[in-house]
Amino acid sequence: MRIAWVTYDFEEYSSLHVNALADEHEVLLVIPRPEEGGAKYPVRPEVEHFAFDKPRLRQPLRQLASVRELLRRIDAFQPDVVHFQQGHLWFNFVLKQLRKKYPLVITVHDPRHHAGDTVSKKTPQWVMDHGFRQAHHAIVHGGALAPQVHDLFGVPEERIHVIPHVAMGCGFDGQSKSAETNEGKSILFFGRIYEYKGLEYLIRSQPQVNAAVPNAKFVIGGRGDDFGRYEAMMDDRNRFEVHNRWLSDEERAEMFRQASIVVLPYIEATQSGVVPVAYNYGRPVVATDVGALSECVDHEKTGLLVPPRDADALADAMIRLLTDDSLRQTMGAAAREKLQQELAPNVVAAQHAAVYEQAIRDFGGSVPSPTTAKNNQPVEAMV
Repeated sequence: MRIAWVTYDFEEYSSLHVNALADEHEVLLVIPRPEEGGAKYPVRPEVEHFAFDKPRLRQPLRQLASVRELLRRIDAFQPDVVHFQQGHLWFNFVLKQLRKKYPLVITVHDPRHHAGDTVSKKTPQWVMDHGFRQAHHAIVHGGALAPQVHDLFGVPEERIHVIPHVAMGCGFDGQSKSAETNEGKSILFFGRIYEYKGLEYLIRSQPQVNAAVPNAKFVIGGRGDDFGRYEAMMDDRNRFEVHNRWLSDEERAEMFRQASIVVLPYIEATQSGVVPVAYNYGRPVVATDVGALSECVDHEKTGLLVPPRDADALADAMIRLLTDDSLRQTMGAAAREKLQQELAPNVVAAQHAAVYEQAIRDFGGSVPSPTTAKNNQPVEAMV
């Protein structure tokens, strides 16, 4: 198949997918050029790669020119299917035009804006909704999201596909990192810091955790909200190591290597890209039972699930894992196994390809025969 993968964000996520898809398919990756100082992700040389300059949302003339160029490049590629990620304030308005020419698959990462996510809210919800309604087929990263996509956007149930979130942090050969046993007592909260992430409940749990595990350390990595209000909640600031900023992939890797457990105290959620990263390093997860988190955290196997907004339950789960080295290591091993079986790039890419085939047939087209596999090709181009 000829697959046009279009995104304005999700750089690492997209690179992992297109590299895996390129084993058997012709792929065009349409993605913003990396910002100065930002992360760059390798893309296999056989992936046709169009990196564009992403204008500011408030620059309408530049946005319109950019959208026209993206459409031109897509048409020149002559795809069998177009796969768009989430949405964009300006590009959403040409999806109706695009869906007339090609089968259109949209991954709905978040059907609704999260509480406190001021960046996403720069694009009004009605614009996002308009884009989602253009999908011939939709992909979500959790079964809990499928009814929302059907009810909110009218996508037929049989055209909504549940595929797990790809394992971030994998090498571009799709292999997970080697798991190193960590004898420390480090609790990691990682990712964007917005209201819906429930960081305040992790902070409230600190006195109870340290009463049972005196050497436990809380590591917080990520940018977002003004961190001053969280610092004001801390009973003992010295128990926390805070990195309230953008973090490089190297820094992320070191944080997960040093972590004993990874904690997601969210008060709401769709899915999470943090869980697969934790699994990638063999780290068990403590998460709240919201959204589709229970679909990627197997309770009592790869981690522990607790009710949201419950600092005591969160503390009890963390104490249990921190004080039982054998349990922690067993869960970490199960997490790595789950990653390889369900979340590895080649696994999710195959599921995506099946969706594309169905979308092409439903559009009235025929699915091309697969090309000769192109495994083990060098990685050259950079996203």
